[in-house]
Amino acid sequence: MKLGFEESQAAYDSGSQSARSWTERWVRDWLYCPNCGAASITQFVANSPVADFFCSACSEEYELKSQKKAFGPKVLDGAFRTMCERLAASNNPNLLLLNYDLARLSVTNVVLVPKQFFVREIIEERKPLAATARRAGWIGCNILLNEIPASGKIFLVRNGEEQPKEAVLAQWRRLLFLRQEGEEARGWLIEVMKCVDLIGRQEFGLQDVYAFEPRLSLLYPNNRHVREKIRQQLQVLRDHGYLEFVSRGSYRLRQS
Repeated sequence: MKLGFEESQAAYDSGSQSARSWTERWVRDWLYCPNCGAASITQFVANSPVADFFCSACSEEYELKSQKKAFGPKVLDGAFRTMCERLAASNNPNLLLLNYDLARLSVTNVVLVPKQFFVREIIEERKPLAATARRAGWIGCNILLNEIPASGKIFLVRNGEEQPKEAVLAQWRRLLFLRQEGEEARGWLIEVMKCVDLIGRQEFGLQDVYAFEPRLSLLYPNNRHVREKIRQQLQVLRDHGYLEFVSRGSYRLRQS
């Protein structure tokens, strides 16, 4: 995988337009499909309403967002209503987050967020555009990256270094079980995965997860059996190989 851009001259007067052209071409020329491992992915025609790229071998779709600086806790996306409708759609795209260095004309980071992590809880509704705006009343949304578990952010390129392809594919496969769950069930599983992240240890006990009961109760105020739900989610995560059962009330986070 070559991390430098092919172009040595600006394609447009605007630096941002040039960067978009360079990053799109880089993805088209060098990025493989994390789902099936195909050597390349294909760019949709311009202004596709949902995704930017797709794999011709397995039909997996990808939306690309690129910028110079590191992505913060949230990333701007399109229309709020459209995003909410996309959540349950089979062709909801995976998200590619690409950082680049304009001085070196190269890619520095590429992070993949698989589409199964897109649940309603991570979509933030923005305020409607002002009456004086060209699209007055239009409502956009933000994707809350800080609400996605660490395991849901797969690095293909990290700090200017390509990550081993087999490790990327293994991490992708490790998370596919979430696609089998409905949106509400996925939401619970993802929240428990985030609690495990916050514990900060590979091995932990049931009581460590129970410590997040107040947080989960706020998220799911209609659930009166949060501890039982926590145990259920840990069991699902264990059954799918995300966690290992060590002993009674003790678990270990499996490495991808």
